[in-house]
Order: sequence, then structure tokens, then C-alpha cells
Amino acid sequence: MIGRFPAGLRRLIPGKQRGSAPAPDPPAAPTVAVAAPVAVAGETFRALRNRNYRLYYIGQSISLSGTWMQTIAQAWLVLQITDSKVALGTVTMLQFLPITIFVLFAGVIADRVPKRNFILVTQSVAMAQAFILAALVWSGHIQLWHIYVLATMLGLANAFEQPTRQAFVVEMVGKDDLMNAVALNSGMFNGARLIGPAIGGFVIAAVGVKAAFLLNGISFIPVIASLLMMRMADLYGTARTRPPDRVNPLAELREGLRYSFRTPSVLLIIILVAIVGTFGYNFTVVLPLVDKYVLHQGATGLGFLTAALGLGALIAALSLASRKSATKYTLFVGGAAFSVLLGAVAFSQWYYATLFFLLLLGVANTAFAATANTSLQLATPDHLRGRVMSLYMLLFAGSTPIGGYLTGWMASRLGVPAAVGIEAALCVLGVAAGLVYYVTHREHVIATADVARGGPAPA
Repeated sequence: MIGRFPAGLRRLIPGKQRGSAPAPDPPAAPTVAVAAPVAVAGETFRALRNRNYRLYYIGQSISLSGTWMQTIAQAWLVLQITDSKVALGTVTMLQFLPITIFVLFAGVIADRVPKRNFILVTQSVAMAQAFILAALVWSGHIQLWHIYVLATMLGLANAFEQPTRQAFVVEMVGKDDLMNAVALNSGMFNGARLIGPAIGGFVIAAVGVKAAFLLNGISFIPVIASLLMMRMADLYGTARTRPPDRVNPLAELREGLRYSFRTPSVLLIIILVAIVGTFGYNFTVVLPLVDKYVLHQGATGLGFLTAALGLGALIAALSLASRKSATKYTLFVGGAAFSVLLGAVAFSQWYYATLFFLLLLGVANTAFAATANTSLQLATPDHLRGRVMSLYMLLFAGSTPIGGYLTGWMASRLGVPAAVGIEAALCVLGVAAGLVYYVTHREHVIATADVARGGPAPA
């Protein structure tokens, strides 16, 4: 069953079930050489002790592989139909524009409704979108406007799902395992980025994009099943009641924004993510352009470019998973390395060098993003988490219409290397601005960095 945990790994992870009696002391390990790997594995996968999170993790792992398969299939389909850099940027803009418009209000909803049920609805909409796209391509009647409409439909589902999913993690694992769960989520996301595009590239080359869209639609079935199998009574923090005066959505939205911009530790993350998210996280546009107009490798080559990015991110995620805290050192080093490596990708003309740079870029990407995500959640009270995380998603994903369209526009006029190079330079400026803010407000940032748990976080 999907809810059962592999026996071998279960023995590596200390038991922890809500409401259960403490487990007896384990027998002493026979040697230090045996105990050390067990302890490391236990720390790396400790969030999986929670049954609900375990279900979620397995279902999402399958679904995300399909999503990444569709991502490269959609980009490839647009370029096949139009051979237009601007059309590819437009599709990306339409897919992320609903996030820009609606994600803040989605955060208000996330703080009001049972998150599991709401995610079920959004996942069902995304599954329907994939099946419709597959049917249109299979019938041979697909047109560019169809892709525009369906990209917008997926964007609407993502706009309401993403902040809810981000805020749902802490309900599944609790605050003690939050850093671990965020790192494991990043590993899952990027493991899917590693597997999905590589398989997708072969599927597209062998069968065509229609099969990739169909497989993505099927991949939503496990995640929907995993959500239905969760035990709602085991969720953390869902028994709280909202104060009776919070009935105005606009007032609730203002409350979340006011907290975000007046809390130094949260504002630091906003500064960093606003710039890096807008100009650095445009991989769905950048990688197809680099592949088609610089490296000339085709669909299979694009799959491996995306997989290299995912492999680096997966390596970083497994390393971060054993840590118990998010540090500012990791945040800034990850952000700076991300910016420099994006510049290296921009000017690389050799396929294997680009693969290597993307591998390292994936490491830096996860170090920065996972640390930013964890820092933000720990600095936010439970009743505001949906709204604050919606702002985070607005800056990370909702800014993509701007960055994606600018990438396509600059690439069509200046060339792909120059466009990506300019974006890398802007990311460097963003990290520098964040560092200046941290240096000038260090005491206030540290003092507010762990409000949800009542103490400062590591600097």
C-alpha cells in the first residue's frame, strides 16, 4: 500500500506517532561504525516518520515526474508549432500570470479552509488540464491558442494550490521536522526534475509529445489517492479557531502583507526572492532557448539539461535534510553561487560544460530556496502562514510572467547568451541588496527569525 513505509528504512528512522507511548530504549549499537550511518539516515529522513507526510511524499514524487515531463513537452510543442522565442515566453507568462494575480488571495483562503481538501480540488483541475491537452495533440487539432488557454487553466490551479501546499507541510510534520521536510520536498521536486525530463525527452523522441501529456495526466492519480488516505486527526495545528473579527478577505490580506514588510527576518527573504525569483527562476524558458539556439541538441538534449539541474538540486537537498536549522550563511552563499553559475550557463557554448554548470546551479538553487522557505515559515505565526507563503510564491513563481516574457523578448533582440547574462547580473545585484539589508539590520533580523518557536535562529 502507498501508506506503508519500507521496512528497511523504517528501522533507520526513530518511531514517532502522535498519541503513542514512548518507545523503549533501543539496545546499544554494536559499533560506532554501524551507529553513525543509522543516525545520519535517521536525521536525513526523519520527517517521513509522519504517516501523512509519507503518503504525501510518495504521491507527489510520482506526480511531479509527470509534471516535469509535460513542462519540456509543452515547450517543445510550442517551438515546433511556431519556432518563436516570443511565443514560448508568452506561454510561460500565461501559465504563471494567474499566480501573479490570484496567489495573495489564495493565501487568505489557505488560512481559512482545510488545506488537504483544497489541494484535492486543485490537483483534480490540473489532471483534467493534462488530459485535455493530450487529447488535442493526439487528435491532431492542437493550435497555439489551445496551448495558451490550457496554460492559463493550469496557472489558475497552481495559483491556489501552491501557497496552500507550502503552508500544509508544517501541518503534516510539525515545526520540529519542518527544515527536514522542506529539504526533502526540494529533493523530491528536483528528483522529479531529474527523472521526468530525461524520460520525457526519450518519450518525445520515440512517440511524440502526446504521450508525455497523457502520462502526466495519469501521474495525478497517485497524489489524489495519497491525499484521500490521510488521517486528518494526525495533522498538527488544525484545531485552532480563527478570531471572530477576521471576516474581511482584504483586511486579512493586509494583515499578512503588513506582517511581512514590518518583520525584518521576513523582509530580508522578500528582498532576495523578489530579484532572484524574477530574473533567475525562468528555467522553463531559458533551457529550451539555450538548447535550441545555442547548443542545438534537440529534445533529448533538453531533457538532460533539465535533469542535470535536478541532479544538483537533489544532491543539495539530501545534504540539507540532515540539518536542523536554516542559516544566513547558506542563504547568501547559495544566492551568490546561483547568480554566478547562471552567468556561466549564459556564455557556455559547449554542451558538456553547460551540463556541469547546470549541475552546480542546481546545488546552489536548492541551498538558497530551501533555506529561504524554511526561514520564512519559522518566522511566521501559524495563523498567518498561508498569507506569508502566498507572498513568497508570488515572488518566486508569480514573477515568472515578467521574467519569462523579458527573457523571450531580450533573446529575440540580443541573443540568448546576452539575455541570460543580463538576468544573472541582476541576480547578483539582488543578492548584494539583501546582504546590505542584513548587515544594516542584523540584530532585528536575528531577533525575529524564529517567532513561531519563540527564539532567534542561527545567523
